[in-house]
Amino acid sequence: MPTKIVVVTSGKGGVGKTTTSASFATGLAMRGHKTCVIDFDVGLRNLDLIMGVERRVVYDFINVINEEAKLSQALIKDKQIDNLYILAASQTRDKDALKEEGVERVLEELKAMDFAYIVCDSPAGIETGALMAMHFADEALIVTNPEVSSVRDSDRILGMLNSKTKRAIDGKEPIKEHLLITRYNPNRVEGGHMLSLEDIHEILRTPLIGVIPESEIVLQASNQGTPAIAMNGSDVSEAYKDVIRRFEGEERPMRFIEAVKPGLFKRLFGGK
Repeated sequence: MPTKIVVVTSGKGGVGKTTTSASFATGLAMRGHKTCVIDFDVGLRNLDLIMGVERRVVYDFINVINEEAKLSQALIKDKQIDNLYILAASQTRDKDALKEEGVERVLEELKAMDFAYIVCDSPAGIETGALMAMHFADEALIVTNPEVSSVRDSDRILGMLNSKTKRAIDGKEPIKEHLLITRYNPNRVEGGHMLSLEDIHEILRTPLIGVIPESEIVLQASNQGTPAIAMNGSDVSEAYKDVIRRFEGEERPMRFIEAVKPGLFKRLFGGK
């Protein structure tokens, strides 16, 4: 199977892109696929923190692009998950250090190392880092929250995926797009404080690959340096595992999308 490059992107910051990149790459590796996840957020790196490898970063993505280090020196092998490798961003350079030829060379080297998947963790916005992260993608996970501003920014990203990427420029088959909704709270949707799945689909018209529930587990996982998918038994972990199976072509019903009614005791006594 040829290597697939998957970009995890969104227009707005703080929607859970890096959380998703870490869990998505980890989930693919857990399913037996040799996977590399690359942090494109030069200057503001945090993928290595979420993956729990920050103390093991010696060389980074920019060192490899500038030929200051070999790719094999910069790749960090995950200690828990076989088949999983991390390529950290630089904290000291700026995003202009991401040159198209250098990024392409690194991706080609990874392909030659028989990686099944390369997951590109994009910075927010529409600047160099985001454009470089999506430029060579075959597939895209567009991460959005159920808020108007987040959905609108995702619409702009969809436009860029269809016009600014290598596939678009070369007139090839377009990037396969998957919509991932994070921080979804069905009770707040029911109360009119968040957009519903139907509202979001109406605006973006992009196939939905998953819904990640709003949960404290995400923060706990981040603080522990553990991808959220590895927080076994939690709703968030189960939701990300569903995303991986759908990505691999399995049919899975959407979970965690129904509002939970308070029990009789809570209704009678006003419990929270």
